[in-house]
Amino acid sequence: MSRSTPSSPPVAARSLLTARSPATVVWPVAVWLATAGNLPLWQRVLDVGSAAAAATLVVPVLGVLAALLSLLAWPRLLRPLCSLLVVVAAFNSHFMWQYGAVIDPTMMANVLHTDVREVRDLMSWSLPLSVLLVAGPPLWWIWRRPVSWRRPLGQTGRNLAGAGIGLALALAVALPGYSHLASLARNHKPVRYMINPLNTVYASARLVADQVPQQVRPLIPVGENAVLVRPAAAASPPPLLVLVVGETARAANWGLNGYARPTTPTMARWAAERGLVNFPDATSCGTNTQVSVPCMFSPLSREQGGDQPARHQNLLDVLQRAGLAVMWIDNQSGCKGVCARVPSARPAPDPALCEGDECLDEALVRSLDQQLATLDEQRRSRGTVLVLHMMGSHGPAYFKRAPADRKPFQPECTTITLGDCPIDALRNSYDNSIVYTDHVLGLTLDWLDAKARSGTAAPGLIYMSDHGESLGEGQVYLHGLPYAFAPVEQKRVPLVTWLSPALQTLSGVGTGCLRQRAASPVSHDHLFHSVLGLMGVQTQARDEALNLFRPCGA
Repeated sequence: MSRSTPSSPPVAARSLLTARSPATVVWPVAVWLATAGNLPLWQRVLDVGSAAAAATLVVPVLGVLAALLSLLAWPRLLRPLCSLLVVVAAFNSHFMWQYGAVIDPTMMANVLHTDVREVRDLMSWSLPLSVLLVAGPPLWWIWRRPVSWRRPLGQTGRNLAGAGIGLALALAVALPGYSHLASLARNHKPVRYMINPLNTVYASARLVADQVPQQVRPLIPVGENAVLVRPAAAASPPPLLVLVVGETARAANWGLNGYARPTTPTMARWAAERGLVNFPDATSCGTNTQVSVPCMFSPLSREQGGDQPARHQNLLDVLQRAGLAVMWIDNQSGCKGVCARVPSARPAPDPALCEGDECLDEALVRSLDQQLATLDEQRRSRGTVLVLHMMGSHGPAYFKRAPADRKPFQPECTTITLGDCPIDALRNSYDNSIVYTDHVLGLTLDWLDAKARSGTAAPGLIYMSDHGESLGEGQVYLHGLPYAFAPVEQKRVPLVTWLSPALQTLSGVGTGCLRQRAASPVSHDHLFHSVLGLMGVQTQARDEALNLFRPCGA
């Protein structure tokens, strides 16, 4: 009689034998996220000398993550969402480690509105390596074996039990260690936006709650009674104002503000010889383009909510309603909704200045005559406002912002991994971008001066940057920190004005008067009301207290 051998279990049985419970996915992934996925957080906490807070915080972070993942423990949901959170944490860790960034609602809005050029500038060899090191092990663990599921009622009980255990664990450690955590949160506020990936979950939820209602709600009209008012003895040429929105220029490196390097030689010459006025104490409304640009053109001050998603029409709407010709010319990532209801354009492609879809800012000036000619002639006879949105000093690829023959400071930092650059090389590359901005402003002033000499317009220029930049101070780079605790380097910006003699006569604003008040604090809050005053637009929306030209006549 032959000996029988046991047969191998069927495929379904083998799968059942190797399947594991959802908890064996949830808790290892939560542990990994709380530790390796939050290395920038723990480094920051230890840097501020709070080892006790780090020891106290790690368990609550683990508990909350485990509770969140437990609630997501459903078939076809747990593993994809766990994978997404792990990958998000890996990307967050890279940018927090490299640039000192934090993830808050405004940063999330920036991410959603980032264009291909900005993404390209942030790509480096270290990014995929960082993502692989942080996300690789948990992704392998998540997908290596199938998960066994209970019936819906039983799974609901398991999920709630897991969430309860996670929250109980968090509270058991957080409550006794409250003093350490409260001190950390109070004295080092950026830490609250560094907890991966809870920062992204919170920021995304806030962004949806804040912005979705705005998308379905029509904008509140502004300046419906706007009319154009001209002095009786005004000269015949109509005003032509070029409003230059700078990008990432910080006041600390602006030569006219007393910076040790000559980064603004052209502006200095125009200030000495041609009546250009510099305002050394100017402050931005936000620390990133997504907030600052709409706020600059908003009728609301920052305190009134100008830094929030737009609920009102803006300066360009009022100027156009008053009968003026208006155009937005963009060399950046868009106008953030500001130019949605007025003519807009990009610089004409120029092989000498453009590579692919990216142009140096000089292309803005070369296309001015062409763009001006497209505007309605009847409106132009009343006055024109052209808005130039510069690429400016947009980082981290500062070395791309100026041509080779406009880089007086060497050697440059030629990598986007700014922490790897010697501080002098980093400063050189940034300062070269400011020098080129100065050059482009000089070309714009030359173009305006030619219009003045021909007698066809009464021209003027206002330049103001949207926000500043951090260049490694306190191990922070770039911009976008929440305004409440952003460093001054991200909030102080350059502001200059130039009015031709014809525009001074037309507006009643004298250069001498402007120079006397130039040392007074100004901000983005002033722009809306000051431009209306300078262009002679009368409306109830105009607040004379925020019209920086008012004491001088406009």
